[in-house]
Amino acid sequence: MDADLLTLKKRITNNFKLCGFLIRSENSTYLAEQLLPFDRAERDKWLTVITQNLQGQKLTTPHVERASLEKAINELNRVGLDEGETVFALIDAFTVPRFRYNSRVKKFELDTQPRQLLTAPRMKAEYMQQRYAMLLQKTLRHDLFAPAVIQDGVSAEAQAKKFKLQFAENLLATSAMKEAVVLGLLTQLKEGKFYVEDPTGCVQLDLSGARFHAGFFCEGCFVLAEGNYNNGVLKVDGLGFPPAEPATSSRAFFGTANTWGGESAKLLKYSPRLQELERTNTETTIVFLSDVRLDLPVVMDKLRQLFVGYDSCPPQAIVLMGPFTASTRNHHELRQHLDALGGLAAGCEQLKKQTDLILVPSSEDPTAPNILPRAPIPECLAAGLLKAWPRTQLATNPCRLQYCTQQIVVCRLDLMAKFCRNTLHFPEDTSQIEQHFARTIVCQGHLVPIHPIAMPVHWDYDPALWLYPLPDLIVMGDSCQSFSSNQHGCTVLNTGSFVKSKFAFKVYIPATRTVEDSEIPDDME
Repeated sequence: MDADLLTLKKRITNNFKLCGFLIRSENSTYLAEQLLPFDRAERDKWLTVITQNLQGQKLTTPHVERASLEKAINELNRVGLDEGETVFALIDAFTVPRFRYNSRVKKFELDTQPRQLLTAPRMKAEYMQQRYAMLLQKTLRHDLFAPAVIQDGVSAEAQAKKFKLQFAENLLATSAMKEAVVLGLLTQLKEGKFYVEDPTGCVQLDLSGARFHAGFFCEGCFVLAEGNYNNGVLKVDGLGFPPAEPATSSRAFFGTANTWGGESAKLLKYSPRLQELERTNTETTIVFLSDVRLDLPVVMDKLRQLFVGYDSCPPQAIVLMGPFTASTRNHHELRQHLDALGGLAAGCEQLKKQTDLILVPSSEDPTAPNILPRAPIPECLAAGLLKAWPRTQLATNPCRLQYCTQQIVVCRLDLMAKFCRNTLHFPEDTSQIEQHFARTIVCQGHLVPIHPIAMPVHWDYDPALWLYPLPDLIVMGDSCQSFSSNQHGCTVLNTGSFVKSKFAFKVYIPATRTVEDSEIPDDME
């Protein structure tokens, strides 16, 4: 055992005796390991406050158990935070709260009905109706669709530049209508014929002369179709997306409810204590890697270099996204590689103590079908890794992260290829392809706004894929070229492939809300 650790154990034992406590060797070792990273003055300070906390716990015996030590450390780390407030949390997609829009009171209300993976057939239509209701209410609030308000100093022409949203039934009830605008689902009810569908009906579209706005227009997304309606067909002049809305505007319609998920009853976005921690923790970082193939020796070597490099300045979390092996069925092989991953950090004690290792599976990893949200890697396959790195967390795909007041969505999916294969109109300016990608998911308020055949979702858990209100950061683990784009205060980040991009990865700095490009060079020792 390390000499410093032995010396610290003796000091802990003596300190506890002076305070009337007895501590067993294994428990003093645990506490010594927690205090070892600090200097002598800081250790003394921590010993003092820990013993004071133990005295406040009113233990029934003088023997201090590990559970009491853990309770003291957790409480001291949370000084100043209210119940449910956490500095960092991983949120399972299957626990994300579901809200329904109440058009009568014009607010979102929490839906507490139990949810199932194999749900009732009615949910197939209902989850799309809820998506439509979410987009409709924010579209009607937009300046282009909100009722005109007479203002002094504003010309009548400027005030008249408003659109009136029509429903499908309004068009179907008449033979002709000029300058009609309809919000609905873009769908192909007949081969080669596209329609816009809302809860009141569907209208056939003529897209031959349509001007497409920025974005990927795939079957299964919601669109605003503008044009002239005649004899059952809407001849489209312009096709666009529902307007995006800043998160600050959206949250007003949820009240104080926790829309993000996690233990807190209230949304942590406005916690003054967490805001202060976020502002002062300028060195905190979160590292994102995708396409981390653990079955490739070169990848394991680069990960070892990454862990060693970060051991001296541990980040808040390292997020590894799959696929972790080439085999989609061999569970035994995945378990072996996860065990080896734990062995890579054998000498990185500071990293293992201070950093959360988060594993996000891809559709190609074993044990779960290709449906979103995807269940995490089973604990039985990661038992060795969990033992070697206790702060490992097995995440769903997608998952949510909360750091202080910031909200982060992480999703491993090759979505760019799906957009390009399924879009009705490929963007003319390919140099801005990442802007089209970011605008599509932000305006749709959803991670996968495409036909369910292209990307199936669990109907009851569709709200876990919502991007409404907009989070602070959306991290996509797409194997296409990496990029970063800002849309209405939301940063859309694609990590790219760790394997294919010369071992490049992304580093997010929450204090400044900036993204840094990093790479592990070939000549790094």
